[in-house]
Amino acid sequence: YLGKTADMNVHFNQIKARAIILLAAGILVTILYPETMTAEDKQPCDNKAAPVVFVHGFLGSGDTWAPQVQRFASNGVCHDRFFAFDWNSTGGGAADLLLEKFIDSVLVLTGAEKVHLAGHSAGGGRCYSYLSEPSRAARVISYVHIGSSANRGPAGPEGSVPTMNIYSTGDKVVRGSDIPGAVNVRLEGPDHYQVATSPETFRQMYSFFYGEQPSSDEIIPSEEITIGGRCLTLGTNQPSSGALIEIFETDIKGNPGSAPLATFTAGSMGNWGPLSVSPQKIYMFRVSSERAAFRSVIYYFEPFLRDNYLVYLRTFPPASSLAGLLLASIPADDLQSVIGIFSSSQAIINGRDELSMEGIELSTMALASAAATMISLFCFDAGSDNKGMAEPMASFAAMPFLQGADIPIQAETDETWVIALNGRTISVRNWRSKSDGVVIAVFR
Repeated sequence: YLGKTADMNVHFNQIKARAIILLAAGILVTILYPETMTAEDKQPCDNKAAPVVFVHGFLGSGDTWAPQVQRFASNGVCHDRFFAFDWNSTGGGAADLLLEKFIDSVLVLTGAEKVHLAGHSAGGGRCYSYLSEPSRAARVISYVHIGSSANRGPAGPEGSVPTMNIYSTGDKVVRGSDIPGAVNVRLEGPDHYQVATSPETFRQMYSFFYGEQPSSDEIIPSEEITIGGRCLTLGTNQPSSGALIEIFETDIKGNPGSAPLATFTAGSMGNWGPLSVSPQKIYMFRVSSERAAFRSVIYYFEPFLRDNYLVYLRTFPPASSLAGLLLASIPADDLQSVIGIFSSSQAIINGRDELSMEGIELSTMALASAAATMISLFCFDAGSDNKGMAEPMASFAAMPFLQGADIPIQAETDETWVIALNGRTISVRNWRSKSDGVVIAVFR
């Protein structure tokens, strides 16, 4: 549990007691503020605004909402008014009941009577289902439906919950349209993921929640930055409790320092942090565990702009899960490296975006068509034949958002691979895919 209030000495015991109650109920409320206070946190912010609960879509996690939370904070709303609900979007579990308990927990924690709610893609369907029950709808002030299927009317019994419906002509995953009786916002251009993360959507949400326009729709950079987040399995969003998280500063070649800057053990609900970091620096996160069949993952993050308490470290899901079956083709071989690329706020689309790795073009029509809505790309030697030229892998073809490119990346000698996305670069090492872990470069 990551907790702090403006008056920590007065309120700490009360918050600690609430946290125990929430965890005993089996619910994690993802708190978006750390135990330590930075200079930025000491600036006045609005801690009376109604809390907002965000619900991600298929294969997503709470970090979908990191750009928007940072924009709200840039406009003076306290981080502790925002909450991310992580759920298993691949199936299984009583998600509506979990969302109900989550929102109840937020109300207990904040002392508020109601929340604002926002859902993206499959999360939109989840929210409509949740709001169909009168007692649940009574807990929600307003609802924002983002990049999700059109409905016959606003959410709630007989359309009782004020609803904003945001969709885009550039969304090739869900064909949105106006919802009668809702406030309808049609965007021109953003892809399916961008509908959730874009400045345009932020402006609309802010005005809908607060009745006025934001002063800025930018993420305003800060000199003092604190981060934290969760360590969860991809797709299923199960906590990787007990995982060891080592965080390093890296040099321009992607080499980590000789000793970690910080070390955390993921908590029972996957939580980790907080950590103070510097802007302009790229940090490497190594996630490992002694548990059988656990695959280590090495993350390189593009420099952080400001406080971000939704930094998620995804680990490999169970082999029996939908995502696990897909990732089963990724090799664990000390003769080769696996390098993944995650674009955390938009898809990579041929003709609009430019992605390359060591000069190898990856934003090709074959990999990055608009219809593919590619957010994540795994690069490795699919046939172990040292012949790949970034051809798409058939094993990834049936799954949205994920792609595979056949590229030989040897791991016998140290190399630096430079990944460039729309003029921004991250340098990573060719770590051994079995002994060291799978590499993921994360662009904000």
